[in-house]
Parts: sequence; structure tokens; C-alpha cells
Amino acid sequence: MVGNPVLSATARPHRATLGRSVTLFRAFLTEQTDPDGFYSTLAADSVRQLASHTPLSGRTVLDVGGGPGYFSDAFRAAGAVYLGLDPDVGELSARGEPGENMIRASGTELPVRTGSVDVCYSSNVLEHVAEPWVMLDEMCRVTKPGGTVFASFTPWYSPWGGHETAPWHFLGGYYARQRYARKLGKQPKNKFGESLFPVSVGAALRWAKTTPLADLVAGYPRYHPGWAMGIVRIPGLREIASWNLVLVLEKR
Repeated sequence: MVGNPVLSATARPHRATLGRSVTLFRAFLTEQTDPDGFYSTLAADSVRQLASHTPLSGRTVLDVGGGPGYFSDAFRAAGAVYLGLDPDVGELSARGEPGENMIRASGTELPVRTGSVDVCYSSNVLEHVAEPWVMLDEMCRVTKPGGTVFASFTPWYSPWGGHETAPWHFLGGYYARQRYARKLGKQPKNKFGESLFPVSVGAALRWAKTTPLADLVAGYPRYHPGWAMGIVRIPGLREIASWNLVLVLEKR
């Protein structure tokens, strides 16, 4: 590890301004009514954020949990050679036919050769995986030495940790799931214990600092302005106030 990896992102050229944070949070409000606009905005911002850590033009990017293709569009626009995968057929075909270079596969068993991609990327997938550390290990495995691993997720105790069952997840994941079903007469898309699991900021940082596969470059709140990055150093507060955590690692 070089310097202070938890805070090093504040020195990066990505424009983590308050205006950007406001734009993203406003976009979140339109996820259900305008998914194309929301996901396109998020994908474009995510690619800019990743590009502040590593060059993308001409490099091979594996997107674990690529979904219906919004990230594919953004990465290709940045000049990357893109490969995306997702285990959910519904996600892959949400915009019609699956996008080019998109395959169905599991994040915990990546069908990719060891040390074969320049960048391994994942956005908001870890909290949907029963074995998140296995997935992160796999992401490191397929990345070339010196390459970049970038993973972000929604911490369980953040305001949106329960996804559509929030804020009732604070009273327990199963309680929130059952309450949602009673109120709306159907199961939530993100089912606690099946497709939604509690992942904490503290546990993710511990994994990143101790994995023998890679070195932690940065860990910070994904959507926050630069002056708010330091909350990840405060146990307890970081679980609630981070909203979304980014881990950036360099493969050994």
C-alpha cells in the first residue's frame, strides 16, 4: 500500500464536486420513471471516475454485472475493449436483445482466463452476491499484474441498503422483505437472503487491506464530493453515510 489508500482518491483528477453529487442524487429519483436516463447518467459518470484511476482507451475491461448495456455504451465511448457478464437473463435483456460482447455468467466463477484483462470493473453487484469476497477474489484473479480492480457497492446500513425495502431494512432484512410483500402483494425484486445480502464498509476495507492478490489504492464514497471522502475513516458513521463504497486495487 502506498500512502493513505483510504483518502488517496481526494487527490485524483475526477471532479468529485458538490454539483456532481446533487446531479447524481437527482438522477436516482428517476430510476423507476426514466431508467434509460438514470442508467446512462450513472454509467457515464462511472467511466469518468474509473478513468481517473487508469487509462481506458485500447484496454480490455471486464464488467462483472454489466446488465443491459448502459455501461457497455459508456466504456466503448471511452475507447475500451468491453466484455460484460451478468447472471440474470432479465437484466441482460432489459433493453431488448443482450448487448454486444455480453454473456451470462456468475461473478463468483468468472469464465475468464487468469491475468487476461487490464481492468476488472463492477458496479453495485457485491451486495447481491452471497459470497462477495469470492467474487472480489475472482475479479483479482482475472486481472493482469499491475492492472486495476474497481468495485463499488451499496453498504447494508446506508439509507438505500435495503434497496426498494428501505428504510425498513434497519429493522432487519427479513422483516423488511416480509413487510414489502404484505403491503404490495408481491416479493421485492431484491430479496433479502436470496438476491440481497448485508455487506459492510468495514468488512470490505478489511478484505481490501489484507488480500494477498492486490494492493488497495483507494477506498471512498462513490457519490460524495471530495471534502466528504474522509467519512470512510470513521467506524459506524461510514456504514450509514457512505451510501456507496468504491474500492480501487492494483493487481500484484
